[in-house]
Order: sequence, then C-alpha cells, then structure tokens
Amino acid sequence: MDAEHRATPEVDASGGLAGLGVASDPASLDARLISAWFGEHQVLQDVSLRMPAGQVTALIGPSGCGKSTFLRILNRMHELVPSATLAGEVLLDGDDIYEATLPVVEARKKIGMVFQKPNPFPAMSIYDNVLAGLALTGIRADRDRKDHLVETCLTKAGLWNELKDRLRAPGGGLSGGQQQRLCIARSLAVRPRVLLMDEPCSALDPTSTRVIEETMGELAREVTIVIVTHNMQQAQRVSQQCAFFLASQGQPGHIVEHGDTDAMFSEPIDPRTYDYVNGRFG
Repeated sequence: MDAEHRATPEVDASGGLAGLGVASDPASLDARLISAWFGEHQVLQDVSLRMPAGQVTALIGPSGCGKSTFLRILNRMHELVPSATLAGEVLLDGDDIYEATLPVVEARKKIGMVFQKPNPFPAMSIYDNVLAGLALTGIRADRDRKDHLVETCLTKAGLWNELKDRLRAPGGGLSGGQQQRLCIARSLAVRPRVLLMDEPCSALDPTSTRVIEETMGELAREVTIVIVTHNMQQAQRVSQQCAFFLASQGQPGHIVEHGDTDAMFSEPIDPRTYDYVNGRFG
C-alpha cells in the first residue's frame, strides 16, 4: 500500500473530511432481496427497497416485523449479533457495503446511526462527544479544525445556540432531546452520506420531537435519511417515501407496499396498508 493510502485523513478547513474519498452529497441506498436470521429463526424474507438520495424514507409497521433488523443491516450492525446471518445485497450508490474488501469501519463511516435511546458518552464533554467519531475512525485534526467541526455539526443538529457557552459541560447533563441532537451531531462529524434513525423520538416529549423533526428536514438536503417510526403522523410529516413492513403469524417480515408517502396514506394499494395507517391494528 502506498503512502497516500496509508495517510490518516484530516478535517479540512471547511469542516468536511479531506482524504476520505467520501463526497459531501447524499447517497442512494438500494437493498436487494434481503433475508435475515437469528440462529434458525428467520426475521426477514426477500426485502427489496430503494432509498433515494436526499430524501427521508420512513419504515413503518407493527412491532416484531423486522424494521429495526433491516435498518441495522443497512450499516452492517446486524453482524454484531453472534447468531445473525443474512442474504442479499446493500448497495451504496451502486457499491456493495458487504464487499469483502470494504472494512466495516468504512461502511459505518458512510452510513451513520442514531438510536432509539440517546447514547452520548455521559462523562465526556459536549465538545468531545461531537468529536468522538473522529478517534474511532482514525481521523486527525488540529484544534482550529476541531473547533470549526464542533460548531458546524452542532449548528446542523440545531444545538449550537443552546450549547455554545457550555461546550465543556458533560453530555450526560443535557435534556433527553438535547442528548438525541448531540448524538446526531456526533454522527454528522464523520460526514456520513446516509443517516439511519431507529425511533429517535420515541423517548422524547412533543417539543423535543418537533425539534428533531425540524432537524431532519434540514439535514435531508445533504444526507439521505432512513427512519424507523411507529408514529404515523411523524412518518407523514418527515418522509417523502414510506415502506410498510408486516410479519404474518409465524412468518418472517416482508414489505407489503412502498412508495410516495402521501399516496401510501391517502390511496394505499393494499388494504392491509390502509388498515395499519388508519390505526386499525398494530
């Protein structure tokens, strides 16, 4: 390997990441015939879904139908479970993220994740929380570049004005909504092209939920977002595309219907979709 490829990437002056080979524009994700198992138990069967660049795709459906498993497959977190296996392909702008030559850390750098429960490092400062991903992915930056990156990411997460005078305070001292936005800022620091969100508002109050949704709307212009939500109103508010997952009794999860969000809610093709989005089950 030559010196150019051995070099550790650095943060450039604009707050982007130089040397990563990662564009600043959002990427499309294309899942093809995804099936998944935990041991002998199959949880997904032949799930195919294209998630367009620069849009918010909402994954909806009752509990236990494989939505969160599918989300974790999209950035190779499924394989962290010892008994987990899968079949199929996940393409990021046409490149298979499960390609044997692609390091897992590279896939997760391009496809970030925000979890249901905010998980900042509680004793670490707000400033260091934002930068935590740089150390994990081997990115170096001088102090000025770090300062700029922290301000940029907190601004994108809607937190800068609230926290700019408290950057050395511990992240664990923030409110739940602020902690979740701090986690979003931390994910953005490594410049992902896709951001996965697993019920990011389920533990938050309505005011914090509104702020997170507004943040998502702003971010979607520069990062593709895929969100799992049980809140049908939220799916309608934030997404341009929906996919409805369902698992029949004893059967693995699959997609019943997917397409334009407005059409899915106003004129769904499948009667099961109509029943679900109108609260008749789930």
